[in-house]
Amino acid sequence: MPDPKARLAVALDYPDAQQALKLVDTLGHTCQWFKVGMELYYAAGTTVVRELRDRGFDVFLDLKLHDIPNTVAGAVRSATQAGAGLLTLHASGGAAMMAAAAEAARAPGSPRLLAVTVLTSMDAAQLAGTGITASPADQVLRLARLATQSGIDGFVCSAEEVAAVRTATGPDTLLVIPGIRPAGTAIGDQKRIATPAQAIAAGASMLVVGRPITQAPNPAAAAQAILDEIAQAEAPQKNS
Repeated sequence: MPDPKARLAVALDYPDAQQALKLVDTLGHTCQWFKVGMELYYAAGTTVVRELRDRGFDVFLDLKLHDIPNTVAGAVRSATQAGAGLLTLHASGGAAMMAAAAEAARAPGSPRLLAVTVLTSMDAAQLAGTGITASPADQVLRLARLATQSGIDGFVCSAEEVAAVRTATGPDTLLVIPGIRPAGTAIGDQKRIATPAQAIAAGASMLVVGRPITQAPNPAAAAQAILDEIAQAEAPQKNS
């Protein structure tokens, strides 16, 4: 089984690089992957991505690209130059957009692409408000199949849909799961959540964790506890 460090990405949801890198320093080398989302990227740009890479970390660039095919393909090429290992785009952007991104990602050193299906902050009522009457689970599967046909082999979904998406898209699919909340921590603005152990048991490849680590009194200890939970959840799978 892979090292638990390869299965956890810490979300650096900060308004500037100074605060983000302070958290990275606090964690030391407890964690290997860091997620740079829109808030931090719009403030610090590729500089923070390169800084993390120079320090020996892997970067999950969570920009949720959604634009015309040519623009998204160009963004994939830019992310490649920055050194990102993972990059998100919205599956709702459509087949042509995803196919253009997948073609751009064939270049050497390109990030692996992850199609975002339905945000974990959305439930059925919010989804219906956008005009989609399908359940979140049904919409996730619809978008996952579309993304697979368009050349995307990784997905972001909630833990509730992991098993169904893996069945629909294959055992080698990279499933990255946000909305992770260790037992006893605040849910915040998330709707479809799971504990680390639940997500791993369901078939998650990687977990994304932000506030339960970044807002903990001891972030390094909180991260290590999640890594330990991942390892414990993997053990039954390894022995089965």
